[in-house]
Amino acid sequence: MKLKPLADRVVIKTFEAEETTKSGIILTGDAREKPQIAEVIEVGPGGLVDGKDVKMVLKKGDKVVASKYAGTEVKVDGEEYTILRQSDVLAIVE
Repeated sequence: MKLKPLADRVVIKTFEAEETTKSGIILTGDAREKPQIAEVIEVGPGGLVDGKDVKMVLKKGDKVVASKYAGTEVKVDGEEYTILRQSDVLAIVE
């Protein structure tokens, strides 16, 4: 199954959270921070959204920093993805 986002939405896959701190302490699942850096998997077409023309600046494969709790998490074929609006992406990592 493939996700195809609509309008100004993007599908991202976050990188795994660190399991140990820099000093070597192993973190439990609850103690790990939700990662904010992700890879763009699919990009919607943009277009007219809420009466405004939205041009998509993100592209598939971009590494991005997304708002910590933005979007909707979905699981497809055993993989976890987040679908969010392009405006919830804070920066592109170069």
